Amino acid sequence: MLLPFALWGTAMAAMAPLVNSGGAFSVAFLRLFPAGITVLLAVPLFGRNWSISKNDLFWFCIFTIIDASIFQICLTKGLTYTGAGLGSVLIDSQPLIVALLARSLFGDAINPIGWIGLMLGLAGIICLGVPPEFLSHWWLLADKGSIQELWNIGEVWMLAAAISMALGTVLIRFACKESDPIAITGWHMVLGSLPLLGWHLFETEWPLLPAWSFSEWGLMAYASLLGSALAYGLFFWFANREELTTFSTLAFLTPVFALISGGLWLGERLLPLQWVGVSLVLISVLLVSQRRRFWEQSELKSGFSQET
Repeated sequence: MLLPFALWGTAMAAMAPLVNSGGAFSVAFLRLFPAGITVLLAVPLFGRNWSISKNDLFWFCIFTIIDASIFQICLTKGLTYTGAGLGSVLIDSQPLIVALLARSLFGDAINPIGWIGLMLGLAGIICLGVPPEFLSHWWLLADKGSIQELWNIGEVWMLAAAISMALGTVLIRFACKESDPIAITGWHMVLGSLPLLGWHLFETEWPLLPAWSFSEWGLMAYASLLGSALAYGLFFWFANREELTTFSTLAFLTPVFALISGGLWLGERLLPLQWVGVSLVLISVLLVSQRRRFWEQSELKSGFSQET
C-alpha cells in the first residue's frame, strides 16, 4: 500500500522542472493520457472487463472531471508557481479532508487517537515543507506580512488540488459499484486528459510537443508510467477496498519519500527540523492505522483503574 505514495513523491520532483519548460497543461496531458492507455491495455491481462456499467456513468463523469481534469490542472498550475514549501504541505494535507468525508459518508470511526494522529501528521508535513526560517520567524514574531508573502497563488492551486484529490478518493467508491476499479482508473485518466489537451492548444506560447532533451522525456515517462499508471491504479484499487481514513493517511508519507529520493539521488541531507517532521509523520501513520486497538486498550485500562 505504500508504493503509490512513494511513486507520487518522486514523480512530483520529476514534473517540477518540466512544467517550466513545457507548460502546465502539456505536462498534465502527457502525464495522464499515456498512463490511462497503459492501464487500459493492462485490464484484459488481469482478466478484467473494460466496460463501465450504465449505473456507474453519472458518478464516473463527476469522478473524471474532479480527480483527473481539475486535479491535474491545479497540481501543474501549483508547480508552476511553487515546487515545494507550503504548496507541498497543502496538497499532502488531503488525508484530513478524506477523514472528514469518510466519517460523514461511510461512517468511518475517528476516535481521539485517530484525530491526534491526523494532527501530528499535519504538523509533520509542515516541518518537512515549510522553510525553517519562516517557522522560527513566525513563532517568535507572528509577523502577518511574512505569512502573506508565503501564501501566494501557487499555494491556492495546491490547496485546490488537495481538495480535488480528497474528493476523488471518496468518489471512486461511487463510480465503481458495478464496474472494475482498474478500468475506471484507466478510462478516467484518458477522458480526463482531453480537456487538458484542448486547453493546451489554446496556449499559443507553448508548442504541441515540448522540445525536451532525452533525459527530460525520461522524466516525463517516469511521471506518466510509474507516477501515474502504476501509482493511480494501485491507489484507487486500494481506496475501493480499504478503510479510507487509514489508507489516505499514508499520503503523509509522500514528502518523506520525496526527501529520501533526494538524499539518495542528489546527495541532499535532511535538516534537524525535517527529521522531526519525518518522526511525526511516522507516529501519525502508526496512530491512525492502529487507532481502534490503542483506543480499546486505553478504555480497558481506564475501566480497570476505576474498578480498583
